[in-house]
Amino acid sequence: VQLQASGGGLVQAGGSLRLSCAASGRTSYNYAMGWFRQAPGKEREFVAAINWSGSSTYYADSVKGRFTISRGNAKNTMYLQMNSLKPEDTAVYYCALHQRYIIGVVTISEDYDYWGQGTLVTVSS
Repeated sequence: VQLQASGGGLVQAGGSLRLSCAASGRTSYNYAMGWFRQAPGKEREFVAAINWSGSSTYYADSVKGRFTISRGNAKNTMYLQMNSLKPEDTAVYYCALHQRYIIGVVTISEDYDYWGQGTLVTVSS
Protein backbone atom coordinates (compact mmCIF):
# COMPACT_ATOMS: atom_id res chain seq x y z
CA VAL A 1 0.00 0.00 0.00
CA GLN A 2 1.21 3.48 -0.87
CA LEU A 3 -0.18 6.62 0.73
CA GLN A 4 0.25 10.05 -0.83
CA ALA A 5 -0.54 13.08 1.30
CA SER A 6 -1.03 16.50 -0.26
CA GLY A 7 -2.60 19.89 0.34
CA GLY A 8 -0.20 21.44 2.79
CA GLY A 9 1.02 24.99 2.48
CA LEU A 10 1.42 28.37 4.13
CA VAL A 11 -1.67 30.01 5.58
CA GLN A 12 -2.36 32.86 7.97
CA ALA A 13 -3.82 32.23 11.38
CA GLY A 14 -7.58 31.86 11.13
CA GLY A 15 -7.36 30.45 7.64
CA SER A 16 -8.23 27.04 6.26
CA LEU A 17 -6.55 24.19 4.43
CA ARG A 18 -7.76 20.83 3.18
CA LEU A 19 -5.37 17.90 3.25
CA SER A 20 -5.86 14.84 1.07
CA CYS A 21 -4.49 11.32 1.35
CA ALA A 22 -4.73 8.92 -1.58
CA ALA A 23 -4.15 5.20 -1.06
CA SER A 24 -3.10 2.81 -3.81
CA GLY A 25 -1.87 -0.74 -4.19
CA ARG A 26 -4.91 -2.62 -2.94
CA THR A 27 -8.27 -3.59 -4.38
CA SER A 28 -10.11 -2.70 -1.20
CA TYR A 29 -9.63 0.12 1.25
CA ASN A 30 -12.11 -0.77 3.94
CA TYR A 31 -9.61 -0.02 6.67
CA ALA A 32 -9.31 2.52 9.45
CA MET A 33 -7.21 5.57 8.62
CA GLY A 34 -5.89 8.54 10.50
CA TRP A 35 -3.90 11.76 10.54
CA PHE A 36 -0.93 12.52 12.74
CA ARG A 37 1.38 15.51 12.87
CA GLN A 38 4.89 16.31 14.01
CA ALA A 39 6.02 19.80 14.84
CA PRO A 40 9.72 20.75 14.85
CA GLY A 41 11.43 19.39 17.93
CA LYS A 42 8.35 17.52 19.09
CA GLU A 43 7.11 13.96 18.94
CA ARG A 44 4.50 12.84 16.45
CA GLU A 45 1.00 13.26 17.82
CA PHE A 46 -2.45 12.00 16.95
CA VAL A 47 -4.78 14.42 15.17
CA ALA A 48 -7.85 12.56 13.90
CA ALA A 49 -9.04 9.08 12.96
CA ILE A 50 -11.85 7.60 10.92
CA ASN A 51 -13.16 4.05 10.75
CA TRP A 52 -13.45 1.89 7.64
CA SER A 53 -16.92 3.10 6.65
CA GLY A 54 -16.53 6.72 7.64
CA SER A 55 -19.31 6.41 10.19
CA SER A 56 -17.08 6.92 13.21
CA THR A 57 -14.49 9.63 13.82
CA TYR A 58 -12.32 10.74 16.71
CA TYR A 59 -10.29 13.90 17.28
CA ALA A 60 -7.53 15.13 19.50
CA ASP A 61 -8.80 17.74 21.94
CA SER A 62 -6.51 20.33 20.39
CA VAL A 63 -8.30 20.18 17.03
CA LYS A 64 -11.84 19.24 18.02
CA GLY A 65 -14.37 21.65 16.56
CA ARG A 66 -11.86 23.02 14.03
CA PHE A 67 -10.80 19.99 12.00
CA THR A 68 -13.00 17.49 10.18
CA ILE A 69 -11.84 14.11 8.93
CA SER A 70 -13.69 12.35 6.12
CA ARG A 71 -13.17 9.82 3.38
CA GLY A 72 -14.22 9.65 -0.23
CA ASN A 73 -16.92 7.41 -1.63
CA ALA A 74 -14.34 4.99 -3.01
CA LYS A 75 -12.79 4.77 0.45
CA ASN A 76 -9.26 5.06 -0.96
CA THR A 77 -9.08 8.75 -0.21
CA MET A 78 -9.16 10.56 3.10
CA TYR A 79 -9.41 14.26 3.84
CA LEU A 80 -8.68 16.60 6.71
CA GLN A 81 -10.50 19.92 6.54
CA MET A 82 -8.68 22.32 8.82
CA ASN A 83 -10.41 25.57 9.78
CA SER A 84 -9.51 28.33 12.21
CA LEU A 85 -5.88 27.38 11.96
CA LYS A 86 -3.49 28.47 14.68
CA PRO A 87 0.30 28.88 14.64
CA GLU A 88 0.54 25.86 16.95
CA ASP A 89 -0.98 23.74 14.16
CA THR A 90 2.26 24.18 12.21
CA ALA A 91 3.68 20.70 11.57
CA VAL A 92 4.27 18.01 9.03
CA TYR A 93 1.01 16.10 8.68
CA TYR A 94 1.07 12.37 7.99
CA CYS A 95 -1.72 10.05 6.92
CA ALA A 96 -1.75 6.44 7.98
CA LEU A 97 -3.66 3.22 7.26
CA HIS A 98 -4.42 0.29 9.57
CA GLN A 99 -4.49 -2.81 7.39
CA ARG A 100 -6.41 -5.20 9.63
CA TYR A 101 -10.17 -5.00 9.64
CA ILE A 102 -11.72 -3.46 12.76
CA ILE A 103 -15.03 -1.76 13.35
CA GLY A 104 -13.80 1.32 15.20
CA VAL A 105 -11.10 3.96 14.89
CA VAL A 106 -7.38 3.65 15.59
CA THR A 107 -5.67 6.40 17.56
CA ILE A 108 -2.29 4.86 18.43
CA SER A 109 0.48 5.47 15.91
CA GLU A 110 2.10 2.09 16.61
CA ASP A 111 -1.10 0.37 15.46
CA TYR A 112 -0.85 1.81 11.96
CA ASP A 113 0.82 -0.24 9.25
CA TYR A 114 1.35 2.21 6.40
CA TRP A 115 2.34 5.88 6.37
CA GLY A 116 2.39 8.62 3.80
CA GLN A 117 5.38 10.87 3.24
CA GLY A 118 3.91 13.88 5.02
CA THR A 119 2.80 17.32 3.92
CA LEU A 120 3.96 20.53 5.60
CA VAL A 121 1.43 22.93 7.06
CA THR A 122 2.73 26.31 8.17
CA VAL A 123 0.44 28.75 9.95
CA SER A 124 1.75 32.29 10.31
CA SER A 125 0.62 34.60 13.08
